[in-house]
Amino acid sequence: MDPLLLTAASGMKARMQSLDMLANNVANSGTSGFKADHEFYGIFRGELPVVETRWTDFSQGSVLPTGNPLDLALDGKGFFALNSPGGVVYSRTGNFQVSKANQLATVEGYTLRNTRNNGQPMAVDPKLPVEIDRAGIVRQSGQEIGQIEISGFDDAARKLSKLGTSYFSNAGMTAKPEAETVIRQGAIEQSNVPVTDGAVRLIDVMRQFEMLQRAMSVGAEMNKRAVDEVARTT
Repeated sequence: MDPLLLTAASGMKARMQSLDMLANNVANSGTSGFKADHEFYGIFRGELPVVETRWTDFSQGSVLPTGNPLDLALDGKGFFALNSPGGVVYSRTGNFQVSKANQLATVEGYTLRNTRNNGQPMAVDPKLPVEIDRAGIVRQSGQEIGQIEISGFDDAARKLSKLGTSYFSNAGMTAKPEAETVIRQGAIEQSNVPVTDGAVRLIDVMRQFEMLQRAMSVGAEMNKRAVDEVARTT
């Protein structure tokens, strides 16, 4: 293939990957606990640039008070540890509820793990108020029910993989207790996607894609003219 066309095609592919990622960031700018993804470009053995990998920005989003006692925000680097059908998953999203089984759970039914009961779900009385302190200790009517498990990782960007928009898998790496992270009851951590910056970046990548499209059109036209000229001279 013509080098110009090859370069343009490679650039378009990379921009398409970036567009998908940026569009997902912007679409989830209102999703509580969502963490933005970024691209990392690499060039191998003189080949053309491609998106080598994505990396997730785990910086903390702003905390929004809601007044709902089952909304929980994390202040620090930890993650809620949750029991899912596929095993333990991790999240910064703190929209919890009392499930039909009277357990503290996410809307998908993933249950909060109780550190005092080997990670088993935490059962509550749905008729009584739920109090949760900064250390994650859950009380009803002054009685301790358990303690919410908060996990941490030495290198979350390398050890955690996204599962959808709100959850993460630790890919077999061992989690550790995150004692320095505190829980704020009645609040939600917002997405860490800077909406304005994300929209500007999205427009910029779209323009780059359009420029590469034009480059491909110019290259194809130049090749056509070259073939036509050769045909005339022969």
